[in-house]
Amino acid sequence: MLKRIREDLDAAITRDPAARSKLEIVLAYPGVHALWRHRISHWLWQRKFFLLARIYSNRNRRRTGIEIHPGAQIGRRCFIDHGMGVVIGETAVIGDDVMMYHGVTLGGRTLAKIKRHPTIGNGVVLGAGATVLGDIKVGDNALIGANAIVTKNVAAGAIVMGPAERHMAKQDLADPELWFI
Repeated sequence: MLKRIREDLDAAITRDPAARSKLEIVLAYPGVHALWRHRISHWLWQRKFFLLARIYSNRNRRRTGIEIHPGAQIGRRCFIDHGMGVVIGETAVIGDDVMMYHGVTLGGRTLAKIKRHPTIGNGVVLGAGATVLGDIKVGDNALIGANAIVTKNVAAGAIVMGPAERHMAKQDLADPELWFI
């Protein structure tokens, strides 16, 4: 468990240039807190303490502004930056080394009791306000731009642009780094 906590802190230091110290992250980063609390609710969920897991998950949401269903599976070194409004559904699967910004939704498109949330590969970046819906796969190292709405599978390494990025891309296709500003 301590190894996972160290990995989370290192991921935050690596991915957030504003992070000054590990102590600051431990005390003041709601994205990290939400993931730590999710591990507890997920542990309860896996042991079929469904109601207790949901209650704990709901407290996590009230404290951090980040809603993660206890059934969601989240890999190692995931980092949620400015996480207010992030929603991760019950059957979502998130790989290792994923970066999410505020307002990301990993949601469903059906009421059927099946896998209805996306599977996010390793090393994926989900821009602010990105919405990924349905039982689809986002391949490893894909970039999902701000406010993009994704309802189909995304190939590994692909870049999916939201409306703002499409406009910017028309102006400057040569510099993809600008797409995420």
